[in-house]
Amino acid sequence: MLKRIPATELRTGMFLHELCGSWMDHPFWRTAFKISDPKDIRRVVESGVREVWIDTSKGRDVVPPQSSAPAAPPEPLPPAAGEPPPAKTETAAELVRAAKICAKSRAAVTSMFQEARMGQAVDAEAAAPLVEEIASSVLRNPGALISLARLKTKDDYTYMHSVAVCALMIALGRELGQDEAMIREVGTAGLLHDIGKMAIPDDILNKPGKLTDAEFGNVRRHPEEGWKMLQESRGVSETALDVCLHHHEKVDGSGYPHRLANDAISLVAKMGAVCDVYDAITSDRPYKAGWAPTESLRKMTEWANGHFDPTVFRAFVKAVGIYPLGSLVRLQSGRLGVVVAQTGKSLLTPQVKVFFSTRSNARIKPETVDLDRPGCPDRIVDHEDPVRWGFHDLAHMWVVPA
Repeated sequence: MLKRIPATELRTGMFLHELCGSWMDHPFWRTAFKISDPKDIRRVVESGVREVWIDTSKGRDVVPPQSSAPAAPPEPLPPAAGEPPPAKTETAAELVRAAKICAKSRAAVTSMFQEARMGQAVDAEAAAPLVEEIASSVLRNPGALISLARLKTKDDYTYMHSVAVCALMIALGRELGQDEAMIREVGTAGLLHDIGKMAIPDDILNKPGKLTDAEFGNVRRHPEEGWKMLQESRGVSETALDVCLHHHEKVDGSGYPHRLANDAISLVAKMGAVCDVYDAITSDRPYKAGWAPTESLRKMTEWANGHFDPTVFRAFVKAVGIYPLGSLVRLQSGRLGVVVAQTGKSLLTPQVKVFFSTRSNARIKPETVDLDRPGCPDRIVDHEDPVRWGFHDLAHMWVVPA
């Protein structure tokens, strides 16, 4: 039986079913567990959570019972079908919220993956609040969280890559017209797609140099290892199993593990392939620095015929934008700037913070230019490589002001 009680009435031996309030407001990545340590009760109370749901069929009841009236079931975490999506927010405001979500997500995914490494079953249902927070952020403003998740460190890569692919899958699902339930399903699939890497030794995953043939063969096992892990877990959908097993398949049949081609690869697996590659090549890895987002899209366009489904790839470009947040671009005026916001009206007219003049070869006072403003005399003529110009502070240009 489910009961809603004040958090201050929690006792060891109770089964915590759900914490009331946002997933962002409490210190746990999962909420369904039996309380065995008084420290967990203190963490709940100190986090500001006022009420919780307990399951008396799985643990201790309150003493004395609060009421003989049956408790209402907890409200579901995902929004109900037909509920309006979160209101749009400005990029700067969403960057603040997205930064908190990224920090909490990193901790949650690290815990989830480490549990999998130790042989524990993955609880996909417990990840639902995490996916919901990511989905809400992406629906409010697609570029913010996706771009922040790209700024991962080499040590964070395995965990934050999963968060980034989750966000990218949600944005792509939205662009493809999938319904709310499916968008969250593909988001969960993105979060879990690389769980099989927990079967690969860390010294291989984090090796700074080129892998040997044997080591590369070990890494190529991760889709099948992940599929096995998820099959033994609860609450895992067929979508998540499919994306986990087939996100390295290519439409020309040269992928792995099954060398599937074209229509033999499902839509969700094709989505996973695009999202996985994009985040991988834009991120710093132990063995290479990431490419700029616009350069990455250009490279992926060159590979598109063999690697990706054309329809899925075109939708992906629309979802992330030709010039994603953080892209360095050259304007017709000769100024260089970093993309700080998407207008949503055209992929070619984002807001750009200009800070460098190629004519004087010097930094200038930063100024934000809205290329979508009627009568704006400037336009983007090309993207630039930040490394070539020696710009190592681009992230500060669009993250810090938020």
